[in-house]
Amino acid sequence: MVEFGKILTAMVTPFNEQGEVDYQAAKNLAVKLVENGSDGLVIAGTTGESPTLTTEEKLTLFSTVVEAVGGRATVIAGTGTNNTQATVELTKAAERTGIDGVLLVAPYYNKPPQEGLYQHFKKVAEATTLPLMIYNIPGRTGVNITPATMRRLAEIDNIVALKEAAGDINQAAEMVRVLPKDFLVYSGDDSMTLPMLSVGATGVVSVASHLVGRRMKSMIEAFNQGDVSKATELHRELLPLFKVLFITTNPIMVKAALNLLGIPVGATRLPLVEPGPQELEQLKEVLQQLGLR
Repeated sequence: MVEFGKILTAMVTPFNEQGEVDYQAAKNLAVKLVENGSDGLVIAGTTGESPTLTTEEKLTLFSTVVEAVGGRATVIAGTGTNNTQATVELTKAAERTGIDGVLLVAPYYNKPPQEGLYQHFKKVAEATTLPLMIYNIPGRTGVNITPATMRRLAEIDNIVALKEAAGDINQAAEMVRVLPKDFLVYSGDDSMTLPMLSVGATGVVSVASHLVGRRMKSMIEAFNQGDVSKATELHRELLPLFKVLFITTNPIMVKAALNLLGIPVGATRLPLVEPGPQELEQLKEVLQQLGLR
């Protein structure tokens, strides 16, 4: 049985003042995250600004993070695209960097039917020996992976996990119900972590864990130990942060938060932009409330 961990941080990609990937900053951030509650890191996912990273930048990032935390935490590489052959090629190249697993987002923009989704993921799975996590986020891709399709995909040996970010607790519950008991279902939304744990999810692929990894780990541990009251208290405490990090497009706010806290990760790449003054004030207020600054 594959174990990715409970708290997987969808790591931002640091850039320098020239807008280039800052690999040393990425290494430093990876170490910091693992020391502060992260069981694993997802590299070059949505939060890592994958649409604006070149293939070379992605592969170098994978190698850099493996070098920094390999053996101490799982390193999962975002290799999914809306081009099946390109995804296959990137996944093969990523496997050579020493990563532990792969995150495959549903093909975006071309909106494949359910059979197309199945065939896409099946093709990639056949091209690698790595364990695969499917990423369902219809708000960004324009297509929802149904529980019936996931049940078919789970029959493929190395498809072992799902990052579910449809924002629908009923669908999440149905996913857990129809998938094998050892299949790993992760919340793809910080605010849905506790509700999804309650219907059988494993953990979370998190943005907020950049800032409150230990508290999020405590929430999951409390729930798993039967202390639902403590887990609920932590969820309520962290909810304002979960919300403020998504008042504009992710990862704009989490990058701003890290920079404010003296963890240099640079700006986002266009077409993403810096947060506005009001957004920044809201962020500062929440960080202060949580004792983070």
